[in-house]
Amino acid sequence: MAINRYVYISVLKLSNIIDYRYRLSYRKLEKVNQIVEVEHPVVRNVLDYYKIEDPLDINIIADLPASSGLGSSSSFTVGLINLVSKMQDKPMSRLDLGKAAIHVERDLLQERVGVQDQLHAAFGGLNRFDFVNGQFQITPVQMTYQCQRYLMSSLVLIYTGLTRYASEVLKEQIKSTQEMKVDTELSHLYKLTAQAFEILEGEDPERLVKEFGAMMHEGWMTKRKLAKTVSSSQIDELYQAALDAGAIGGKLCGAGSGGFLLMVVPPEVMPVFVEKMNKHHLIDIDIDHHGSIILAT
Repeated sequence: MAINRYVYISVLKLSNIIDYRYRLSYRKLEKVNQIVEVEHPVVRNVLDYYKIEDPLDINIIADLPASSGLGSSSSFTVGLINLVSKMQDKPMSRLDLGKAAIHVERDLLQERVGVQDQLHAAFGGLNRFDFVNGQFQITPVQMTYQCQRYLMSSLVLIYTGLTRYASEVLKEQIKSTQEMKVDTELSHLYKLTAQAFEILEGEDPERLVKEFGAMMHEGWMTKRKLAKTVSSSQIDELYQAALDAGAIGGKLCGAGSGGFLLMVVPPEVMPVFVEKMNKHHLIDIDIDHHGSIILAT
C-alpha cells in the first residue's frame, strides 16, 4: 500500500553565469560542475542515463527519515524519473515509471532490492502484485468505503529509532533463499497473500481489522525466521509493548533490522493505545491513491 507520506523533489534550471552546473540539497549540500562528480548515487545515475545537460538546482525534502523500511529510496527514484521525463517532455505511464526505477536501482546501482516499492510509488493505492517471468500483474484490492476507512483508522506506525541499509540487511536472506533454506517460510508468506486479499475485500469492518491484524502477526512471526538480521531484541520488545497496549498484530516494514513497525489497533482501542505508547514516536497514516505526481511546472 502506498501511504500519504511523501518525498518532494524540486528542480530549477540554473543560469549559465553561476560558477557550478549542479547544486543538490538533501541531508548534505553538493555543488559540482560535472554529473560524474555528483555524490548522490541515484541523482548521478539518473542524470547520466537520461543524458541531462541543463545546469540544475535540485532540492529534496521528505516527510519521514530515509533507510526506514517505508520505500523512501524507491519513491525518490520514481519521483526523480517522473520529473526528468517531464523536463524532457517524454511522458511515461505508471508502469513505465515503475520499470524505469527498477532498472536504475537493480541494474545501474546494482542494489539488492525488490521490485515492489517502485510499483507502489508509481501506482499508489492498495494492490496485489504478481511477478511471473519478468512480467507484472497488478490487481487493485476492492474495498468498500466503510471498510477502507475503518482499516485506515486502525493503522499506526511506530518508529524504532533505528535506520539501516536494506541492501546489507538482505544479504543473509538472499543467501538462505538461494540455498533453499527458507522455502517453507517463503511459501507460508505467499499463502498469506491470498488470505490477506480475501480478508481485505470483506464487508464487515470489525471482522476485517481483527482478522487482518491476526494475519499480520502470523506473517511477522514467519518473516523473523528468514534471517537473524530481520529483527532484534530492541525491536521485539517494542513489538510486544505494542501488543500489550492493545494492538492485534503488526510487522516491521521493509527488509528488517530497523525503521518502522506497522501495527493494527482497533479504532475503539486507539486512544488507550496512544496513551500507553506515548513515549514512542507514533505516526498515523492513510492510503495514497495517486502515486507519483507532478505538483507544479
